[in-house]
Amino acid sequence: MMVPVRCFTCGNVVSEHWEEFENRTREGEEDPQQVLDELGVERYCCRRMLVSHVDLVDVVSPYQ
Repeated sequence: MMVPVRCFTCGNVVSEHWEEFENRTREGEEDPQQVLDELGVERYCCRRMLVSHVDLVDVVSPYQ
């Protein structure tokens, strides 16, 4: 649903990078790997939290 605040594996804060990561990759101008490098997200576990997230809030909210 929402972006997890912290990485499930290591506990680092990942939610602070979500908006910029989503905006830069949605436009298609940059590779996700390059964006994560520029944001300073180095650990693989934290990278997977951002890359694999699917935002379903708009899909699920009408059913609540």
